[in-house]
Amino acid sequence: MPDPLLQIRNLTKRFPTARGMVHAVNDVSFDIPRGSITGLVGESGSGKTTLGRTLLRLIEPSSGQTIFDGQDLNALDAAGLRAARRRMQIIFQDPVASLNPRLRVGQIVAEGLKAHGIGTKRSRRDAAAALLDEVGLGADAMTRFPHEFSGGQRQRIGIARALALEPDFIVADESVSALDVSIQAQVLNLLLDLRARRNLTILFIAHDLSVVEYLCDQIVVMYLGKVVEQGPARPLYTAPAHPYTQALLSAIPLPDPARDTTRTILKGDIPSPLAPPSGCVFRTRCPLASDICADGIPPAVATGPGHLSYCKKIEETYAPA
Repeated sequence: MPDPLLQIRNLTKRFPTARGMVHAVNDVSFDIPRGSITGLVGESGSGKTTLGRTLLRLIEPSSGQTIFDGQDLNALDAAGLRAARRRMQIIFQDPVASLNPRLRVGQIVAEGLKAHGIGTKRSRRDAAAALLDEVGLGADAMTRFPHEFSGGQRQRIGIARALALEPDFIVADESVSALDVSIQAQVLNLLLDLRARRNLTILFIAHDLSVVEYLCDQIVVMYLGKVVEQGPARPLYTAPAHPYTQALLSAIPLPDPARDTTRTILKGDIPSPLAPPSGCVFRTRCPLASDICADGIPPAVATGPGHLSYCKKIEETYAPA
């Protein structure tokens, strides 16, 4: 396993509201290996996007550490964070809302270079043209506006913009969820190609587990602000340990009608982050839950090499990690 580019330690984000404190990300810890694509999955409301933005300090964390290449991002002042941000970028979920409709595409792609004072006007224009060519749009897109492109093409513009500062780490936040299936495949293949060419490290946030299986080296599963399972992609898909992961995987549509499509149906909705359940946050919907699940946070249990699950029922079979 490569050394980690990012080490997330006890990262927490809470939002104060008139009704109480929203527990969006709650004591999350995991590593993102250098040069890998790590998938972050879970239902809507599980805290995936908040976690991704908190890692980049687009949202300020409440507590915890984000150690990027040996440097604690949460301890940086404004000048230090600005310098670090050249190495970290984000691809937003909505390819329409994330692009300024008043700017031409060349200006959008070169915006980061201009903001950081890199190069001359001509060199920035040349760099933008090269980036657009790299993502499959071509330099003739430079003078057009975002509304002149399809959704998949807009997402390619967003990818080109994220690459402009030659980052080491990219958060791809649901970056293919708004696209048609055929266009999704093109964008996923582009990300794989860019990872190989540029040695990128990517955190890929998604709710479609079939997409994550195709793209990612390791998977982190979140539920209600907590990590419930994490591990290498293949073991996690073939032998999921946590009941929540099992339910998510059972919901993936199978293209073969002859295969068994038995699903694990979860009862009820995800609880409010204003008042998460005590103990295991999944216990109110878990088919295996018992009284012990309400008492104390489940420990990490190793079910295989690098494969951790946080469940007291699994602890009865495996020793804590």
